[in-house]
Amino acid sequence: RFSGSLLSPSHRNPQTMQIFSLTGHEHIALCDLLTLTGLADSGGQAKTWIAEGRIRRNGATETRKTAKILAGEIIELDNGSAIKVQE
Repeated sequence: RFSGSLLSPSHRNPQTMQIFSLTGHEHIALCDLLTLTGLADSGGQAKTWIAEGRIRRNGATETRKTAKILAGEIIELDNGSAIKVQE
């Protein structure tokens, strides 16, 4: 089970950058990241957003639900919310 931490929460507040720490893990699945940060209400919602092309990974649309997100990457939702992933 993943136990990363959200360092600057901004639940569902558009135009904000959250920082998410992997806390010793090498990566996190994209759908899990969206859920753990509170941007998506559920894993199902996260997967739907990804399938609809609403998520960008480092500026490019990401459509793989379980894409391995690494430290240093930036994930953006089409509403202006963003997550920076760090170690």
